[in-house]
Amino acid sequence: MTVLGIVAVLTVSAEADLHDADLAGANLTGANLRSADLLGANLERADLTGADLAGANLTGANLRSADLLGANLERADLTGADLAGANLTGANLRSADL
Repeated sequence: MTVLGIVAVLTVSAEADLHDADLAGANLTGANLRSADLLGANLERADLTGADLAGANLTGANLRSADLLGANLERADLTGADLAGANLTGANLRSADL
């Protein structure tokens, strides 16, 4: 038996309202999420490689095991966000609120 993995690809725009959204496991590679409202969002295991999250509100977001390789988190609010196991290699955290 062969099981094919299905990956949801989400297209979003800057300043999107994704408050409390369940985006667990979503493929958001290179997504433009500048100034997006991701307060309380579930981004566990999400692929945010190269995503632009500058100025995004990630307060209380679940980013456990998320891939943020090379992501832009400049000025992002990560207050209370769960980053356990997240890959932040090469991420820009300049002026981010942790």
